[in-house]
Amino acid sequence: MLKRRQFLGGLAAFSSSYLLAACGGGSGASSTGAAVSAAANVQALQNAAIGGASTNGATIPPAASLTDSNGAVWTLSGGVVYKNGAVAGVNYNVSLVLWFSNTIYHENSSGKFYAWSGSGWSACLDPRSARGTSPNGTTIPTGTYINDAVGRQWTVTNGVIYRDGVVAGINYGVALLLWYGGNMWHQNTSGQFYVWADVGAAGWLHATDPRIATAPVAGNFYGINGHFDYTYSPAQVVTMLKGLGMSTYRVGVSDDPTQLNAVSALAQAFQSAGMTLFVLINQGMTDASGNVLSGESVAYNQAYMVGSTVANRLKQYGVTMYECGNELTRQNSTILDFNQAGNTAADFNNANWPAMRGVMRGMLDGVRSVQPNAKCGINFCASDIGAADALWEGSQPDGTTGHPIVRWDITTWHNYEVYGDIFNIGTDGAGPGFDLPTYCKARYGVPFMITEWNTGPEQTQAYRATYITTQLTNLYQARKTHNIQSTMYYVLDSGNNTFGIVTAGVKSILPYAAFATFIAANADV
Repeated sequence: MLKRRQFLGGLAAFSSSYLLAACGGGSGASSTGAAVSAAANVQALQNAAIGGASTNGATIPPAASLTDSNGAVWTLSGGVVYKNGAVAGVNYNVSLVLWFSNTIYHENSSGKFYAWSGSGWSACLDPRSARGTSPNGTTIPTGTYINDAVGRQWTVTNGVIYRDGVVAGINYGVALLLWYGGNMWHQNTSGQFYVWADVGAAGWLHATDPRIATAPVAGNFYGINGHFDYTYSPAQVVTMLKGLGMSTYRVGVSDDPTQLNAVSALAQAFQSAGMTLFVLINQGMTDASGNVLSGESVAYNQAYMVGSTVANRLKQYGVTMYECGNELTRQNSTILDFNQAGNTAADFNNANWPAMRGVMRGMLDGVRSVQPNAKCGINFCASDIGAADALWEGSQPDGTTGHPIVRWDITTWHNYEVYGDIFNIGTDGAGPGFDLPTYCKARYGVPFMITEWNTGPEQTQAYRATYITTQLTNLYQARKTHNIQSTMYYVLDSGNNTFGIVTAGVKSILPYAAFATFIAANADV
């Protein structure tokens, strides 16, 4: 957990760059655009001096520069947009810059538009187009076209789907096209649903109808995180959770005997109290020296041993749910750039992918070898559906297929405030957003858990209390439609007043009260 907390400590930098990432891509300016030509700058400055802002609708090209209403001069060189001679945010592969309705826009080589917010770029439609995003739930038939959130128009002709007049991936025999939850779905004449993932040659991945409401088993919705080395006794932990009305407690453990002894004592106390201990198996993908494990087989064997050891020790105490790994897709060795949202497989490290996959598979198989009926989860963060889909389908970040698949019984996610609204979470380039639990429900068909959530450590207790109430309201309302089985707040006691709702047994009055009040008024039934 310490690494995650250190990561969150740097969220001031992350939150700003995350919103800017991939405005047409994901990295900085290309070397060919290191400087704007002197002639362009001179001409731009002359234009600004002569007549103020450029004409509404002016573009580069054909113009050499644009001037906004504040007198700032915009130029394009080597596919990179410059403002007053400096690179404007994160952008590259730009083919067009537009001044329209007092806003600067750019279009990249993929045809996607972005608007300048004053500090960065946000995905949008072409402002000159009459197209607006189609209402959620629009279908063909009954409509004749659907406009998605980035201005692409989708049509169906003779059972084939077209996007802006071009066949969209591999598809045929299409009976229904659906815009729902920020994603495009289709159903073929055999009744099979697919979702557009914009990956690989096919583009379409197997799914179920995302409109079908799915409710998980009640009784585990309210939960919280803790640690095996608290000074609280197991009985005290049970009492604190009961006082709040919570039923589920997430705690991490490895195969270390000291940790296993502590978690075994917790498991016994929770079993006696009729409550749920959700066990995170803390197995990483590096050795003691911090080196990535050498290959998928080595990683698998090591994780198998740990998973089977933990499950064999805890099964006698009624533990039936495990989370196999913590934020493995968000390690230095797995994510190429922490600023990326993770919605495409290309955001991840191809060379180290087999080691990560081996660790995940090993833990899953290790647990199941001694507890065949146990429910095992795999954990993701931010918008990491690119990672989840690649693991589920047996593919690599480079697009190759035919690799071992990873199949889990519970989809688990971390959703801190900086990652955004999980029901409208951003993608590479900040947006447009999509409904992540709906996507997971339809793609993987298993219960969904948010195993860590909170705001940032710098927030006041009053802010934290309001955030708790707002988040619980949204999640509670969606629990029976989005298959949300549990939401586990981070954390019971953080040793200070950053994340925890108690410190050394003393309640953090406002956050604690926010939880207690909400749970008392909203039963988990």
